[in-house]
Amino acid sequence: MNRHEHGGQRADAVRNRARVLDAATRLVARHGATNLTMDAVAAEASVGKGTVFRHFGDRTGLLLALLDRAEQQLQARFLSGPPPLGPDADPSARLRAFGVAVLRHEQEHRDLYLAAELDVQRRFLAPPYRVRHTHVAMLVRSLDPRADAELLSHALLGYLDTALTHHLLQQRELELKRLEAGWIELVTRLCP
Repeated sequence: MNRHEHGGQRADAVRNRARVLDAATRLVARHGATNLTMDAVAAEASVGKGTVFRHFGDRTGLLLALLDRAEQQLQARFLSGPPPLGPDADPSARLRAFGVAVLRHEQEHRDLYLAAELDVQRRFLAPPYRVRHTHVAMLVRSLDPRADAELLSHALLGYLDTALTHHLLQQRELELKRLEAGWIELVTRLCP
């Protein structure tokens, strides 16, 4: 047994967790997030089903871990990436680029976001939402220190809600370019 520690976990446990996430990612790409089962993930990762449950608790925990992985990539882009999304651009350009990046990111991972949709009470406490809210509030505050950045940021993020954009793109058959243009118009009107 390998007893080298990594962040409080044994090295083999860290490797198993990564194998399970990689397996789940492959299954979601092949069959969609709604068809993801713990049994299929365990088989794909060549681990016992108990290993999957031990690391993620349940299917929702696994979906949230997959979302966290995707969200970390997006966060890296807006926290330390190049302009206009990253920190070397002015707040107005960053806010415009942020909405467009989130719309594209969520469309790329739409199936996963919809499958892991949190209940209303937990949705706004989830770490990805809190990071996005903090980021948007910081940009709004930079644009207008007198604005109620906390509330305005919630309103702006409401435009980017996965269920809403899914409805607009799928049921209403709007194009992603139209949603992106709408985001830029909203930001321009609210934060001139």
